[in-house]
Amino acid sequence: MLEQFGSELLIKLAGKCDSMDELADLLESAIKPEPPSHLRDGGVIKTGFSEELDRLRSISKDGRSWLQDYQKQQAERTGIANLKIGFNKVFGYYIEVSRSAADKVPVDYVRKQTIKNAERYITEKLKEFETQALSADDKALELEQQLFEQLRRQSAQYVSRLQQLADTIAQCDCLAGLAYLARRRNYVRPKLTAGREFIINEGKHPVLSEMLGPQFVPNDIALTGAAGDILIITGPNMSGKSTYIRQVALLVLMAQIGSFIPAKNAEIGLVDRIFTRVGASDELVRGQSTFMVEMNETANIINNATDKSLVILDEVGRGTSTYDGLSLAWAITEHIAGKIKCRTLFATHYHELTELAELFGNVKNCNVAVREWMDEVVFLHKILPGGTDKSYGIHVAKLAGLPKTILERSKEILEELESTFQKEATGEHLSKHKTKEPDKDSLFVQKHKSVLEKLGSTDVNNLTPIEAINLLNRIKNEINGK
Repeated sequence: MLEQFGSELLIKLAGKCDSMDELADLLESAIKPEPPSHLRDGGVIKTGFSEELDRLRSISKDGRSWLQDYQKQQAERTGIANLKIGFNKVFGYYIEVSRSAADKVPVDYVRKQTIKNAERYITEKLKEFETQALSADDKALELEQQLFEQLRRQSAQYVSRLQQLADTIAQCDCLAGLAYLARRRNYVRPKLTAGREFIINEGKHPVLSEMLGPQFVPNDIALTGAAGDILIITGPNMSGKSTYIRQVALLVLMAQIGSFIPAKNAEIGLVDRIFTRVGASDELVRGQSTFMVEMNETANIINNATDKSLVILDEVGRGTSTYDGLSLAWAITEHIAGKIKCRTLFATHYHELTELAELFGNVKNCNVAVREWMDEVVFLHKILPGGTDKSYGIHVAKLAGLPKTILERSKEILEELESTFQKEATGEHLSKHKTKEPDKDSLFVQKHKSVLEKLGSTDVNNLTPIEAINLLNRIKNEINGK
């Protein structure tokens, strides 16, 4: 059936399909369709596979009929209507007679046990049956285990062929799954090239787009630079930055494994590896903090990425102080843009990084669109060209349900911070002090070095509002020379 598709891969897979009829026939003739879960319970081997096993089983099966006949015979012989035959693991099979009928018991009955309202006896004939029946059960179980082990040894001879067949079936299953998904969700066939372009129109996240349905907003990406474009994505929390960069990585991965992708159309230059630095978590077992894990993963990218790689960076630098994090994020982006020159998507809340687009021709900015309406923020989840200088952190905190008093106080502190530290203290000086060689000279001015050091060593998470205001006043006085 696979040959009819005309695919070289499918024709090759068809040639590897091994029906192994001999093994299938053996197992089908030997094993019951629904065997018990444990071999020790017996009943695994089919009737008809072994004559000896069938004989032993018939003894056990016919024994129940024999017991019924023997009980009926003894009841008629003795005239004891309530006579019955039972079994326990201590005494085996026995004939139980009520005490009121004990005087009717024949002399060939041998008393074995006395209980509250009855006497239990055995006869020579019953004992002979017991020996034969119990022996047959044990022998049947033992033989069944031997037959099963024999089947295992025979099946082991087919292991290499089974493994090859399993691999073939797995490939067919994967291809069938991708084909089914592509047709069911109207995916498109991407054009793969040896270049460095990433052009995806109306791309969608393959998982979230299905979960959210029409609410999911498709987005484009257009990286066409020969030197490897770097896309700096800014925007507020919850706007969709992380979803966007993960979406691009997933679409590239899907395209390179041979899958159609959720998009209107796509042209994708092949990558040799996909590197990601996303998420934030520590590794307690290794004794590594969140920031250490972040730096280890980033170092792996810097040391191993090539100009053919795709790098996904999500909020690199957030695990440490603001200035340390910004410095590292800036330097890492410079290194990728100037030395590695690979296609990179960097989602960040450091708006200062957008100035790198003025220093490197292969760095581009984009932002996630939002709309402010009646003191509210609406996330549009649409990627637009250009950077942004607002994070809307207080609006996100409002959505999270923080008390109004905290939100109002945070606005007051934000206004004072913005008036105290103008943009020239960070972003503008980053570009002014940038040289042609990214690795030379410091990026930050020395004018307020002591202020920056003081801020860098301050744990703002442990400051009370009063302590924060006092700190701001001291810094303000120091800047003004008071």
